[in-house]
Amino acid sequence: MLMSEIETLVAELAGVHRSGGGAEPLRWNYRGRLVARQVDDTHLVIRADFDYRDVLVRAHPNTFTVPNRFRKHMMVVADVADGSRDAIDDALTAAWRLQREAD
Repeated sequence: MLMSEIETLVAELAGVHRSGGGAEPLRWNYRGRLVARQVDDTHLVIRADFDYRDVLVRAHPNTFTVPNRFRKHMMVVADVADGSRDAIDDALTAAWRLQREAD
């Protein structure tokens, strides 16, 4: 999966706006709240509540990880190069719903 495919997935989420690009990492927000952001060419940080994050990591260990720097944060890292497209799509949709429900 490429970042362009991520962009296509996120573009389907109403109210999500993209920023960054070029020298800056891509970032997608819903009303100023993080949905996802690019870490590097092959990894994406996705917002996820702690319970859902644990489910993602257990169900898709080759797609999602939680590095130590994110342990205390509601975020999960997705491997977009080698991970499951469907699982990443589900995680992005869940992140959007989480931020939308904060309204």
